[in-house]
Amino acid sequence: MDFIPEKKLGFGLMRLPQKSADASDIDLEQVKQMVDRFLENGFTYFDTAWMYNGFASESAVKEVLTSRHPRESFTLATKLHAGFVRSFEDRDKVFRSQLKKTGAGYFDYYLLHGIEAGMLPTYEKFDCFSWLLNKKKEGLVKHAGFSFHDTPEMLERILTEHPEMEFVQLQINYLDWESEWIRSRACYEVCVKHDKPVIVMEPVKGGTLAKVPAEAEELFRSQDPSMSIPSWGIRFAASLPKVMLVLSGMSTVSQMEDNLSYMKDFRPLTQQEKEICFRVADIINRQITVPCTACHYCTEGCPMNIAIPEYFSLYNEDMRENLAEKGWTINFTNYELISEKRGKAKDCVACGQCEEVCPQHLKIIDFMKDVSAHFDH
Repeated sequence: MDFIPEKKLGFGLMRLPQKSADASDIDLEQVKQMVDRFLENGFTYFDTAWMYNGFASESAVKEVLTSRHPRESFTLATKLHAGFVRSFEDRDKVFRSQLKKTGAGYFDYYLLHGIEAGMLPTYEKFDCFSWLLNKKKEGLVKHAGFSFHDTPEMLERILTEHPEMEFVQLQINYLDWESEWIRSRACYEVCVKHDKPVIVMEPVKGGTLAKVPAEAEELFRSQDPSMSIPSWGIRFAASLPKVMLVLSGMSTVSQMEDNLSYMKDFRPLTQQEKEICFRVADIINRQITVPCTACHYCTEGCPMNIAIPEYFSLYNEDMRENLAEKGWTINFTNYELISEKRGKAKDCVACGQCEEVCPQHLKIIDFMKDVSAHFDH
């Protein structure tokens, strides 16, 4: 298909480097360096969305990309999220704002964002699939697709009812490949059945697969000591035949350089290397407690301003420790430092808004109780 990029690495503008704890306080100078290196190495695909980096990612695109490089030198993707559509007029209101914020003129790829059971009725009620096709007819969108966070059965239904969608963005990594919650493999196979190219998000699962347990790291190192630990997640996803692109949310220049080193002349994993990935997944699954990817969708509407992903990260680290022997870890201090400006886990009022928007379908309220029992004394 002629719209598939030549190189399989995309720059996900979701976890950009920051100058402070404020997600919208983006280190633009560092991002400019990263954008330039990305383009210099022949990569072209950039992915943003309305709410990324505290709603500042699309504006950053104008600063670091569209105002500095010829429009034909890159491709840009952004998305319409159901949470911001409450009328037919809202669709165009968001779209016009995105064009203005990015300064792109048009979008090469445009997606209905994060389709799952709670959002699909909104997309259908406001006829967003047809709306997106009209944007394509107007020349404001080159290629139409959607990102997806639900069951393969629902994906089958959508692709059957909307064969005009050109591609699907899925969460795929070796940890979620056989997950009973994410079901990456089954969703991927639905796309293969419908001959739809796949864009991969969360190939290192929000950093979970960038720092693996020592036993797992030893497995990777014994196979190929020259490859970084995160590279295994990205290369696993990129090795799937129907995958057209793998997004990496790069936060530093060093992460960018590492990704470029092995994706510039990409070599698919061997069967033996894939088997090692699955062995590592087994090791991680035995140790991880809360499979959070730190997307922060849950925090935007939290009435108690609880730092949910940060607390889960601290909790996961402690659950891997021998607490009976140590008794205390630095994570107790880190928890207190975060909670000086944010709500504590015990402040959760169980309103459920976090669970409604969680792409991982986590039982956040129950996990918050566990976190509180651990840290709130």
